[in-house]
Amino acid sequence: MKITGAEIICECLLEQGVDTVFGYPGGAALNTYDALYKYSDRITHILTAHEQGASHAADGYARSTGKTGVVITTSGPGATNIVTGLATANIDSIPMVAITANVTRDQLGRDSFQEVDIVNIVKPVTKGSYLVTDIAELAPTIRKAFKLANDGRKGPVVVDVPKDITALTAEFTSVKPERPVPDPIANPDSIARVQELIRRSRRPMIYAGGGILSADACEEFRLFAELIDAPVCCSLMGLGCLPASHRLCIGNLGMHGGYETGMITAGCDLILAIGARFSDRVAGDRNRFGEQAKIVQLEIDKSEINKNVKVNEYILGDAKVILQALLKGMERQEHATWLKKIDEWKHFFDNAPKPHSDYPLPDEIIGAVNSLKADDDIIATDVGQHQMWVAQHAKIETEKTLLTSGGMGTMGFGMGAAIGAQVSHPDKRVFLFTGDGSFHMNLNELVTMKSYDLPVIVLVMNNTVLGMVRQWQKLFYGSRFSQTDPHRATDFVKLANAFGVEGMRITRSDEIMPTLQKALEMNTTVVIDCQISPDANVLPMIPPGKTVNEIVTEM
Repeated sequence: MKITGAEIICECLLEQGVDTVFGYPGGAALNTYDALYKYSDRITHILTAHEQGASHAADGYARSTGKTGVVITTSGPGATNIVTGLATANIDSIPMVAITANVTRDQLGRDSFQEVDIVNIVKPVTKGSYLVTDIAELAPTIRKAFKLANDGRKGPVVVDVPKDITALTAEFTSVKPERPVPDPIANPDSIARVQELIRRSRRPMIYAGGGILSADACEEFRLFAELIDAPVCCSLMGLGCLPASHRLCIGNLGMHGGYETGMITAGCDLILAIGARFSDRVAGDRNRFGEQAKIVQLEIDKSEINKNVKVNEYILGDAKVILQALLKGMERQEHATWLKKIDEWKHFFDNAPKPHSDYPLPDEIIGAVNSLKADDDIIATDVGQHQMWVAQHAKIETEKTLLTSGGMGTMGFGMGAAIGAQVSHPDKRVFLFTGDGSFHMNLNELVTMKSYDLPVIVLVMNNTVLGMVRQWQKLFYGSRFSQTDPHRATDFVKLANAFGVEGMRITRSDEIMPTLQKALEMNTTVVIDCQISPDANVLPMIPPGKTVNEIVTEM
């Protein structure tokens, strides 16, 4: 059949199983949006307040579903506004396809109104970017983009389409999408060597990363961890790969991980890093990270091998395939003495004095959410102290239920991510933990939540300061609080009301539970101003470039 380029875009989306897209219209995208109007019975379009919000929403949709997120923008600023979202998805290996409009082909290269070379702008922060200059290449390019976004280490891809391409007509024949095949193991001889290292180990640990969730390998991972009886320490992106209540799940690892995860790293004799990249927030002093142990890296991206930490062995391939191979012929291991020692480390600070505060404590608020939410409800975060408190205290029992910006650390990520998650899971509740600093960056997306009546509960951990930066200033810069006490007078309850959503406030500990219960009963968008102390710190903390031996436990 002969259809327009704009209709080809819609047909290709349907071909790929896409039912929801996020975006914002504009002049260069008018043909595409006219087609979306005609396809509105099959493709739901969520209009955000800003293109950055749309990109984070597509990201949150992808993280919470395992599908490919799609964002559509107009040219120029519409396209550049999603660069932060692309970079966020890229470093966290999230599959996304961005379809950006551009000026007509005869206007390219002339500094035309709202023209920008988005293809070259995004090259460092995407897996690929393509400019379509021939309508015959439109469908093949979109198909290639979806395949690339999901092949190997996942990530975002941009397809830039000039306006006249969307107006031209061409023959279109639907093609069954080419589903990605998991990467085979590139060095299968290493399987037996790694299994032997596991057999010889008396104090193993697993450093679990987001690659386990990306590979849909949580079940294989659970079986593997149980088989070798090893404690599991998760990166921020790895939380949820094993239920928090599982006897082997120790918790978050790294700068703001628990004392016990730091001691495990310093005391183990074997580190099995699975789908993790030894980021600076985990490894600290890379030359001393796990220096007493044999280190094995199970990784899909060859460029990550020996990039940050030198390893003794590695297996290159898809995490699911690797774990299946390691399970074969591997005998059950037992490490009761090692796990008993870890249990002692878990309780090391049990008798430490609790901080007195006239404010509600962050862990009390998160604990109340833990008690009220279902295991498959979703928590999204922005970036800062609240993010680390969530990593420390939230009970993540189910995969793909913690949505957070790991590598990029994008303040403002949470609002869009919560929208994407709630749109894709209308039967679940979504809780967004944000800080007053992060919330100010993309609070405009409250209008999106209201417009689509999304029952997201937004908890603003409001300490009136830029808490994480202020904490560093307190610890490393002699308490010189430069530009981290912005003296903003925003009333978040009135702000919420101005957007037409419910606003509530928590000022005392005894208000936490009744306020949360009331918010849940409302079943609509609710903003809760949680007024916490500006001196509440995220502890323990391993200073950057240091080891657990230099851990900070009080300030």
